[in-house]
Amino acid sequence: MPETMLQFTEVDQAFPEKRPVGDRIGDFSEIFRDYARAKAEIQAARCSQCGIPFCQIHCPLQNNIPDWLKLTAEGRIEEAYELSAATNNFPEICGRICPHDRLCEGNCVIERGFESVTIGSIERHITETAFDMGLVTPPKPLQDLEQSVGIIGAGPAGLAAADMLRRRGYRVDIYDRHDRIGGLLVYGIPNFKLDKAIVARRGEILRRGKVRFHLDFEVGRDASLADLRGRHDALLIATGVYKSRDITVPGVGLENIVMALDYLVAANRHGLGNAAADYEAGPLNAAGKQVVVVGGGDTAMDCLRTAVRQGAKSVKCLYRRDRDNMPGSMREVSHAEEEGVEFVWLAAPEAFLGNGRVNGVRAIRMRLGLPDAGGRQAPEAIADSSFNLPCDLAIKALGFDPEDLPTLFGEPDLALTRWGTIRADLRSLATNLDGVFAAGDIVRGASLVVWAIRDGRDAAAAIDRYIQGKSRARVSGLAPVG
Repeated sequence: MPETMLQFTEVDQAFPEKRPVGDRIGDFSEIFRDYARAKAEIQAARCSQCGIPFCQIHCPLQNNIPDWLKLTAEGRIEEAYELSAATNNFPEICGRICPHDRLCEGNCVIERGFESVTIGSIERHITETAFDMGLVTPPKPLQDLEQSVGIIGAGPAGLAAADMLRRRGYRVDIYDRHDRIGGLLVYGIPNFKLDKAIVARRGEILRRGKVRFHLDFEVGRDASLADLRGRHDALLIATGVYKSRDITVPGVGLENIVMALDYLVAANRHGLGNAAADYEAGPLNAAGKQVVVVGGGDTAMDCLRTAVRQGAKSVKCLYRRDRDNMPGSMREVSHAEEEGVEFVWLAAPEAFLGNGRVNGVRAIRMRLGLPDAGGRQAPEAIADSSFNLPCDLAIKALGFDPEDLPTLFGEPDLALTRWGTIRADLRSLATNLDGVFAAGDIVRGASLVVWAIRDGRDAAAAIDRYIQGKSRARVSGLAPVG
């Protein structure tokens, strides 16, 4: 155990052991092993305990990072877990899949020559050790309340809200269209980043805490939104966004051109043992194919690395900007490169080629011009620079949009923004329907899991205020506030 903090001048940055490339591309197991406890303590002691913790400021959950790093360095893992869990319902998940290089670690004040503290890996270590020690327990309220809350969506926002509401004593029912809880944690994120058993373990803890799950349940088919409003004192919509964005170029309708989410869901379902019978020979399996993924976010990285593990003949990423302007995590890019992915920078698809089935992508070279409205340099096509890439399977990873929830839910009065997301008050997360709240990607658009957890926690607090406000109004004989 290190005697003091500020060890970054004496101890080099060291992540947990990474499985060799030759081993990890042959299966879908997680690529990082956990820290040995002594190594975690030494790495935690590298923290400078700075006066203004930019790691905490840049964490959507405002995690008390310097404090639990110090506790870990001192071997006080029980206290470190209590502090970590106080602001994050699922630290073992965030420790695995958060883009730490863009958030906490990317804003560590330790100078670049010394490199940041390995915050995410230590966060994972704290919680996994806490599980081993039996410290992670179900939500247990001091008193069970008579009011109930319904949650539509068992993704990170819905699960975080359920955990917080159950701790306050509410009866909580979660409705989800899938056969497992987790949403995109299970069906969108590959196992090599997040083992599905990690999500299932959290689900079991919530079940033991008396959260009730209604799976294979579609709002609009099994019950309308109005039906659920009648069952519960408040309702939270946390469905996420699942509608894939498309591209309009010649040949986009050819066979073997698929959406990223369709591809990832099929791969994850296959890994869970319930893929369709024709999966092995179908277009959603990259085995033996020349794969081109269009896009540059984390979803594109997931597709690329999944294709490698499925045994693709070649895997290329076609992205219209350069490496420095990719929206995804740079660590994910590095992992993909280690595993044999070829990145074709500053190139965009002009057309998909083929006769009935895709056999190539015609792309055009790009250059970065003036910054756009968001401050990023806008890509511009270079005249007469087209080239062809061979391709048996093209995957479009261009982002996600919300589905038409008013139609799906049978509730035309549910107000939307011009982007199709649910219109919710920025502070209360209340929608225009009394007692109905919304949180996560369905409000803010496709974003990070850590933001969904933050939104779920905020929604739980808002729902608690709403229900208790109505209860006080009934007791005092006043009309309830809508």
